[in-house]
Amino acid sequence: DQKFVCSVWDQLYKEATETVIREPLLKPLIDEAVLAHNSFGDSLRFRLATKLGGRLLHSNDWLKVFAEAGNDGKNDAALQRDACQDLIAILKRDPACDSVLTAFLFFKGYKALQSYRFSHTLWNAGRRELAHLCQSRISEVFSVDIHPAARIGRGVMLDHATGLVIGETAVVGDDCSFLHGVTLGGTGKVTGDRHPKIGNNVVIGCNASILGNIVIGDNCKIGSGTIVVKSMPPGTTIVGTAGRVIEPKPTMDH
Repeated sequence: DQKFVCSVWDQLYKEATETVIREPLLKPLIDEAVLAHNSFGDSLRFRLATKLGGRLLHSNDWLKVFAEAGNDGKNDAALQRDACQDLIAILKRDPACDSVLTAFLFFKGYKALQSYRFSHTLWNAGRRELAHLCQSRISEVFSVDIHPAARIGRGVMLDHATGLVIGETAVVGDDCSFLHGVTLGGTGKVTGDRHPKIGNNVVIGCNASILGNIVIGDNCKIGSGTIVVKSMPPGTTIVGTAGRVIEPKPTMDH
């Protein structure tokens, strides 16, 4: 894991150095966000803190919060590993992204997801009020609302991300891709474990809603605007407001 994180950091730092030469106007931003730091973790925490900082809790306060969330070496290593895997996932799957630097600096879905990961660590440590504050700031700044108790795997891409909502008991597997407006919500009829469980390598189109304590199997594709209220087996493709199942094609890219 450490070698992987270091390789991503080396790539990020190299791209930052090259971009400063090519676009001098971006030098203050890139210097502050990347080149002034000695590690990926330091750079990530600083970037998130500058975005979440506000009138009552300043950027320096958020830096302390993030440092405390990762003060356990195991937590810090996991946060950096997951952040790097998410970054590489964007580079591989998003045709609009041509560098890790672009996603790291400018993609709000990436920053929202990494901020959630810190809030999730705080939640698991019993610091729930602070985790809720982090959730609130993520919603205000990025228009993304992820409950800190939700569980999200690695290599996840939140493309555009505006309006995305993930509820408290939702689970998302590895290598998933969500577009904007996706809702993993409850039906409003039950309490307790009430949100969807999404498998690995699932693609969910924009404005799709998956509701209730249902299971979406690995490798499913859910079309834009689809409403799903029943569990789906692995490899299923679901489209339309009524969640119509269609025959899968031989291949389907993210």
